[in-house]
Amino acid sequence: MTNFHFRTAPRSFWTLLRPLLLAILAVALGPVLTPDSSRAAESPPNIVIFLVDDMGVMDTSLPFLTDAAGQPQRYPLNDYYRTPHMERLAARGIRFNNFCAMSVCSPTRISIMTGQNAARHRTTNWINPDKDNAGPQGPPQWNWTGLKRGDVTLAGLLQAGGYRTIHVGKAHFGPRNSPGAEPLNLGFDINVGGECFGAPGSYYGQENYGHGTKRGGSAVPHLEKYHGTETFLTEALTIEANSHITAAVQADKPFFLYLSHYAVHSPFQSDPRFAAHYQDSGKPAPAQAFATLIEGMDKSLGDLLDHLDTLGVAENTLVFFLGDNGSDAPLGHQHQVACAAPLRGKKGSHYEGGMRVPLIAAWAKADAQRPHQKRLAIPAGAIQSQQAAIYDLFPTVLALVGIEPPPTHAVDGARLDTLLAGRRDSHRDETFLMHYPHAPHRTDYFTCYRQGRWKVIYHYFPSEVSDNSHYQLFDLAQDPFEQQNLATTQPAELRRMMQSLIAALEAHHAVYPVFEDGVTPRKPKLP
Repeated sequence: MTNFHFRTAPRSFWTLLRPLLLAILAVALGPVLTPDSSRAAESPPNIVIFLVDDMGVMDTSLPFLTDAAGQPQRYPLNDYYRTPHMERLAARGIRFNNFCAMSVCSPTRISIMTGQNAARHRTTNWINPDKDNAGPQGPPQWNWTGLKRGDVTLAGLLQAGGYRTIHVGKAHFGPRNSPGAEPLNLGFDINVGGECFGAPGSYYGQENYGHGTKRGGSAVPHLEKYHGTETFLTEALTIEANSHITAAVQADKPFFLYLSHYAVHSPFQSDPRFAAHYQDSGKPAPAQAFATLIEGMDKSLGDLLDHLDTLGVAENTLVFFLGDNGSDAPLGHQHQVACAAPLRGKKGSHYEGGMRVPLIAAWAKADAQRPHQKRLAIPAGAIQSQQAAIYDLFPTVLALVGIEPPPTHAVDGARLDTLLAGRRDSHRDETFLMHYPHAPHRTDYFTCYRQGRWKVIYHYFPSEVSDNSHYQLFDLAQDPFEQQNLATTQPAELRRMMQSLIAALEAHHAVYPVFEDGVTPRKPKLP
């Protein structure tokens, strides 16, 4: 009989013996090995962030707002738009009806990538590709150049953790010819369509997505194969995203897809696939075109979900669907209850219509037995009413995949795990700081601060928009649509909220508008 020595046993012997030893150890050690073994056995979860430009919480047939009993409540706009695939995704997971973003795009996009509030990363305005757009009395020290090579980003951390990182669509992380204008410099392995600008030159393949037109400075890159065709921009980006997912799966790589549609940003060019659905709506032509952009974006979501199913990776893919700021629907006055009705205001304004966006989170296909779904269990068809914000995605995704950000990188976001499970998180700080020290936009030079039921807005330069006062105060529990300014009737509450606003700005090392000398910061004043 041959005697094997552990140090000299042939490789074939170990090949046969190793599974037996592991099985014996698993039985003997049981609970000690099971968690690590299950984590190792399943591939890392794929992550999809499906981001829609200028889509507010009311731009959908899926109702996000709720009645007094917490049940979904439909409003007329929900009956105007058609988003069956948002409904499909929400039926598989949870939707947030109190989810906040910055009121314009670049600040939100950089917050998603960094986990930081815009007041901290200081890209507090949308980035004009070609000039510093701080505004006449905007802060000279604001971060016009946006993200830079070497910055800590969600994509970069996932890339370092072994993910294939795929950027498809709008970037708008930095100005023209800056490192931040190219997503490949920010942690993405692949970039299709991402550049320095926020609006496409054209949605039409027949117009080469802006190439060779008067809007050539905003021509969408990397889509030459679709030039001269009838392929709408939203469709081309979807085809490209699905193609790169396929390549990642074939390479046995976990993927992070950041599918960031140019839709539904202006120009409001009608998607001919859906135009007939709105021609008898009685709405003006731009509003009809906007609705076709919404429906085209929704088809993209459906195509993505179908593709994940076909590839057999849906059960291991977590999808976050959200907008980057409030609605820009061409319906009614920018400070009234109109395009986001019953919410007041729209993109760029200081009201809730400017910063409330949809968030749906779901595993692309439910399977409660999958280890990652056990660790992050998301109930089907649930609604979460507790307040959260866009920078919360950063720590949530990193925690799920087991990646730690550098200890020197400040993170303002908090993990959403408890909220995603459909429960209330009693330890969560229900605040939201929205800082816009710029002009011109729908509202100029303002800071909003939400704390629980209360919301205060400080206007650095009072005007008709602010009732000719520095202050507006709303009780969102009693007045969710911001119709009663309580600044003069609730002086104690106003002072308390302003103290909190000032403290939050200082804690984030915010920069401020300046006096006429162009240098001296114009900081908020207590009433």
